[in-house]
Amino acid sequence: MKNQKKVFQSLTLILQFGLNMIVPIVLCMMFGIWLGRKYDILWITIPFFAIGALAGFTNIYKMAKKIYGLGRKDRKK
Repeated sequence: MKNQKKVFQSLTLILQFGLNMIVPIVLCMMFGIWLGRKYDILWITIPFFAIGALAGFTNIYKMAKKIYGLGRKDRKK
């Protein structure tokens, strides 16, 4: 029972990491495609993909930092 709980926690963590990475990329890509079609500059999608990827990595970094407690101020060195 205890081992099964750890498996579900791990799967939830993996799902959160995936969603934190995919959602910003997809949203920025959709915005880039819309903007590119509206103003006839289709290459604008590429920088928006990069912005989405950076936002995703930032989200993952903050979440990992929070999970592993690296951001605690009360942590002794």
